[in-house]
Amino acid sequence: MARWWMVIGSLMGFIAVAGGAFGAHALETRIAADMLAVFDTGTRYLMFQATALLLVGVLSTRPGAPSYNTVGWLFTIGTLIFTGSLWALAISGVRTLGAITPFGGLCLLAGWVALGLLTARLAQP
Repeated sequence: MARWWMVIGSLMGFIAVAGGAFGAHALETRIAADMLAVFDTGTRYLMFQATALLLVGVLSTRPGAPSYNTVGWLFTIGTLIFTGSLWALAISGVRTLGAITPFGGLCLLAGWVALGLLTARLAQP
């Protein structure tokens, strides 16, 4: 799975850059400033998690490393929910979509805790 986490992370990075360009050039004059800020937040978190998935892939290749698959799935699912709901909210203006966002955030938080715990186990003698 290590290679897949790097592929997914790379794809997320690509989408983050494309989304940032879309927000800056296509949405800037079409949606309200507060909704553009919401879109930008989703884009920023997408790039953070893309980078984190690349790290998960690299850590997974280390000899004797524990499985980072749970971390990878939490980051992937959390990002889809978090960024996806923010982008949908910003573009559609349907404010109830914001109610979904915290579920993605919880997955991201759980992924970071799991990453820390797994990595701390590697540091033990």
